[in-house]
Amino acid sequence: MRSEIENIVDEIKQAISLLRRHLDWDQAVRRLDWLNNKAEDPSLWNDAAEAQKLMRERQQLDDGINGLRRFEQQLSDNIELIELGEEEGDAAIVADAEQALRELRNEAAKKQVEAMLSGEADQNDTYLEVHSGAGGTESQDWANMLLRMYTRWSERQGYKVELMEIQDGEEAGIKSATLLVKGHNAYGWLKTESGVHRLVRISPYDSNARRHTSFSSIWVYPVVDDSIQIDINESDCRIDTYRSSGAGGQHVNTTDSAVRITHMPSGIVVQCQQERSQHKNRAKAWDMLRARLYESELKKREDAANAEAASKTDIGWGHQIRSYVLQPYQLVKDMRTGVESTAPGDVLDGELNEFMEAALAHRVSGGADAVVDDLN
Repeated sequence: MRSEIENIVDEIKQAISLLRRHLDWDQAVRRLDWLNNKAEDPSLWNDAAEAQKLMRERQQLDDGINGLRRFEQQLSDNIELIELGEEEGDAAIVADAEQALRELRNEAAKKQVEAMLSGEADQNDTYLEVHSGAGGTESQDWANMLLRMYTRWSERQGYKVELMEIQDGEEAGIKSATLLVKGHNAYGWLKTESGVHRLVRISPYDSNARRHTSFSSIWVYPVVDDSIQIDINESDCRIDTYRSSGAGGQHVNTTDSAVRITHMPSGIVVQCQQERSQHKNRAKAWDMLRARLYESELKKREDAANAEAASKTDIGWGHQIRSYVLQPYQLVKDMRTGVESTAPGDVLDGELNEFMEAALAHRVSGGADAVVDDLN
């Protein structure tokens, strides 16, 4: 085999080894055997909720174990085909087997990313909040650009996006907004985006065409389903109603239908103005508060190095997780992983997977932030 194919084979073997460790292979095989036996027990369905939970676990383990076995078999089969083709001088067989290995490498790489999305709430839908920092119109315009970026990314992933609330800026842009992103692994993908995002550009609002630096923050937290109990004492909450804001038209109400809930012990504030009915907005705001409190509990369980989300720090210098420079040069740089892109226009149009995958790998490995020089 030529060196390129040898490298591909090594990459596939490394991916299989990592996936085996992530799955905890021996324990997973024993657990699947137990679940298969349990599935044959008629009494299992006496508790339907528990039975469904066990069957979901069984399906996930079955997919993971059989998927790895298939990878190993395909790797072995194609190596044998290449050796056979080279012995017989059949270039067509060799070429087909080499192409199959390339495709297997790509599939294995995707499985590695999926393996990183195995956290407690990673498969859930998610809320994403955008907040402008200090700086008035500049920061508010940047917040609006981020809102569009994450909306475009979600659409590229095939996710459904709903705008839960938005607070317009005085002249342009937005002060804040909340998206509900619906789709498999939505929270798992977006969770590493929480933090401060910095923009450097020639301001379109400066008549002297000077360069400005703006900051906005992103906060991501998972939607919680009914199986997760979050106890909230209503006496700890303040509920305010206000008139929905927006660009005008049918979505702007003439009554105080928007709802804001403040959880006094934690200081968490959620808002919803999606519906024309105050009753519906109130119900969704309670769901959002449950989600925020659940996300707060998840973070408490994480390693101390990751427990302090960047989004909880000041929205300004020294706290950014990513810098986007549009002038005098073009570069996007992640301050945790060192991943860069020289096409900020594409990134702002939703091409974020490279940054997300690197941040997920960094988070799963538990490593310290990369030593990365910020952009001037």
